[in-house]
Order: sequence, then C-alpha cells, then structure tokens
Amino acid sequence: MSTLGLDALAGSVLAPPRAHGAPLGHGELKVQAEDFVVEERLGFEADGGAGHVLLKVRKRGLDSLSVARELARFGEVPARDVGLAGLKDRHAVTTQWFTVPARRPASDWQALEGEGFAVEAALPHSRKLKRGALRGNSFRITLRNVEIPAAQLAQRLQRLSAEGVPNYFGPQRFGRAGSNLEAIERWCESGALPWGRDGRAFVYSASRSLIFNTVLGERVKGGTWNRLLPGEFVNLAGRRSWFVAAAIDATLEERLARHDIHPTGPLAGRGVGPGGAVGELEAELLKPFAVLLGRLDAAGLEADRRALRLLPEGLRFTLAGSDLTVEFGLQAGGYATVVLRELVETEPLSGETSDD
Repeated sequence: MSTLGLDALAGSVLAPPRAHGAPLGHGELKVQAEDFVVEERLGFEADGGAGHVLLKVRKRGLDSLSVARELARFGEVPARDVGLAGLKDRHAVTTQWFTVPARRPASDWQALEGEGFAVEAALPHSRKLKRGALRGNSFRITLRNVEIPAAQLAQRLQRLSAEGVPNYFGPQRFGRAGSNLEAIERWCESGALPWGRDGRAFVYSASRSLIFNTVLGERVKGGTWNRLLPGEFVNLAGRRSWFVAAAIDATLEERLARHDIHPTGPLAGRGVGPGGAVGELEAELLKPFAVLLGRLDAAGLEADRRALRLLPEGLRFTLAGSDLTVEFGLQAGGYATVVLRELVETEPLSGETSDD
C-alpha cells in the first residue's frame, strides 16, 4: 500500500485547481524555441570587483548547467565554481547571468560562442552569483492555433493582473510524468535517496513542492488563497520574509488589496508552523504527509514559507491570426506556466524551470 497515496495526490499536484474558472480555449506551447523567450532580471549591477567575471549569456536549445560546464571549461575552473542565479528552460531562447572566477580577464569572454550559446556581456564582479539572487524574469510566450476572441482574452488578462494567480510549483518540478513522485514514495517507504547531491536535492525540492501545492490547492478550493486568515504567516511582497498576523484587521486587508502582502503556505522542514485558523487547516492537510515531514526534518531542511499568490507584472497580449503572444514579468520563483494555465489549456505544460 502506498505510504502517501500518490495515485490520488498526483492529479491534484500535477493539475491543481484553477482559481479563475475553466481556460478560455487551447493553444500549442513551444512549437519552436522562439515561442518561449525568457530574460533574467538580476536587480543589481556588476560592482567592478576583481574576483569574478559576470557574464550575460544568451542560449537556445541548451540547459543552464550545460552552459555552466562550457564556461568552466573555457575559464579553466571547476564547474562547481561557476555561479548562476537560476535554471532556465532548454526548449526556449533565454538570457541569463553567470559568474566565473577571474582567471581570464573580462575582455577574453566578450566574443565567446559555443553550440547553442553566446556571451553578450562580460563585466568585472567581486562575488560568485548565488542561486535565487535575482529580482525576477521577463517572459514573451507565443501560443499557436489559439481560437479565442480578443475581448475574452482582454477580460481574463485584466482579471489575472488585478487578482493574481495561485503560486503553484509547476508540474515540471515533479519530473517527467510525475517521476519525482515515485522517488518521494521510495524515500518515505525505505529511506532510500538518489545518489549524489543533485539527486537528493531534486527529491527534497519535489517533496516540499508536493506539500505546498496540496495546501495551496485546498485554499483555492476554499476561496482563501488570496485572503488572510488568523494566524497567517504573511509574506512581504518582493521579499523572502514574513511576519505573523494573529488577527486580521483593516490595515492588513488594505495592504493585501494593493498587493503589498500575500498569504503563505509551507515549505516543510524543521521549525514552528502557524497558529490560529491557518495552523488548524495546515495541521489537518498535512496529516497524510507525516512520514515525509519526518524525513524532511531528519534531513535537516529548515522550514520556510512561500507566497500563495503570484502577481504577473505588465501583463499584455497581441493576437495575430491564431498566434497569441503574451508578455509579462514574474518575481523570482514564479512559474510562467501557472499564469498560462489560468488563460488557456496547453498540452503538455513541460520544460520550464523556475528560480525558486
């Protein structure tokens, strides 16, 4: 018998409840790499230091770790010394930043090109770029064979801009066809983890994502994903910090309405959970995950929180025949596909990685 009942959970985490009703129609995603364009926004400038070189790299049809290995080879450094803020899609055209220890001057990197990538800028910088050290990402996504009236698209996009979307982890977080769920099940039943640091990290992150999506999905069903409940751990918009709201007053409600704060859900690990109505709700929802929660605690992961609501920035669209192009920005950690799924149905929602 399954420890977690993953057969029942798989549907809810891979295709969780929508907040804005049924999608308006269908569209084909990533017919070609140029249909999914992503540009990373660091939120800071190179500081001119001597320790590293900050590289702006444009890539197509190549994953971020493969680019990092190529940069390490040219820079004559171990691949682990190459810094990057986040993993970007392979089946896309993406622009992102890397750092490499400055064994070569910045001028040596200016014209570097390889199979599927090119360095667009190279600047002196003092520190290695760390995962998550970015402000967000800008997206330009084209969906093919879309048959939806422009007026309907405009109305739905206006609603998404005003109300946001549930900040789910995308299905790609759970592996191809949910394969990471099977690894979670094995870990719960036997304590067995994949070999190597990266393999273990995938299981840890998928486990926390599974728990988070389950909680968020239930709050979407209950209509509280974009509301504050007593005991809420409240996220400060644009920051990885939160505070506890034992009671919800008019000031908090006003801040919530202007998107200054968001309700949160659990990133499970060691630590104290919320109290009040939120604590009671999460305690009930997490009962089926008792074994998994114990595994995460024993692995030494520290508990954290993630906003339940995701606000797309500058959301706009163009419709040319049956080609729909949608442009927007997201803060770090947000998935573009969770925005798209509130607009259109696409099969499959695959290939995207996030910078959480």
